[in-house]
Amino acid sequence: MTREEQIQFLIDRLLDDMPQYREQAAQFATGGASRRQLLRGLMNVRPPLPLDAGFLSVQDALLSAETAEKGIVRAEEAAPTGEPGVFLRQGDITRLAADAIVNAANSALLGCFIPCHGCIDNAIHSAAGLQLRDECHQLMLAQGHEEPAGQAKLTAAYNLPAKHVLHTVGPIVQGAVTGQDRRELRSCYEACLTLAAERRLHSVAFCCISTGEFHFPNQEAAMIAAAAVKEFLCRDDSGMKVIFNVFKDTDLRIYQRLLGAD
Repeated sequence: MTREEQIQFLIDRLLDDMPQYREQAAQFATGGASRRQLLRGLMNVRPPLPLDAGFLSVQDALLSAETAEKGIVRAEEAAPTGEPGVFLRQGDITRLAADAIVNAANSALLGCFIPCHGCIDNAIHSAAGLQLRDECHQLMLAQGHEEPAGQAKLTAAYNLPAKHVLHTVGPIVQGAVTGQDRRELRSCYEACLTLAAERRLHSVAFCCISTGEFHFPNQEAAMIAAAAVKEFLCRDDSGMKVIFNVFKDTDLRIYQRLLGAD
């Protein structure tokens, strides 16, 4: 199949699963970026239904090719900082080939259902493929309740270059930051690192948990994150590499100051 044929095949199969979106889908232009945007939007809104092997084969071929085209960044390429074992990188975390990347999830732990939303949860699920939502769904069925803030779950990463995804729910800040908000955010970092150590992972890349849609102030969030990571690494003797993977220039400057990075 050509790239255009792959995209159209996947759109058609998703609309078979969700015929209620056919009228909206018909409004998208044929060909090019518009069809790819439609595909991503349909993948975002698809609930965790059974997955068909034929669909997954085409989806995986498409996503793997797109990952290769974006360019894979090895964890070793992250810049060292003034803190032992702590590294800093700016860019798209879905390109990073670490043992695990951290997803700032919501309490449903199923990914973002808003079509083509700009959050990290949407980006990670969109690049990984529908298998990630399905695995998260199985975890949540077994758990029987929503994911509390400050804990961590580990899944495969599917079509991402990372080996695993660590999912954690950060605090939602409403107004002034509270002591509970601070404790929950710190717990996100501690829980992810503890689980990574238990699974003998050697490199973990964190996004800026809770600083986007959950409104935790960037400076204070970074201070909590840096302190939690440094204290964990002081206790841990596995040689784990921790990467702060930031996207915004603002966060890059904050972490550079906190970590003594160039």
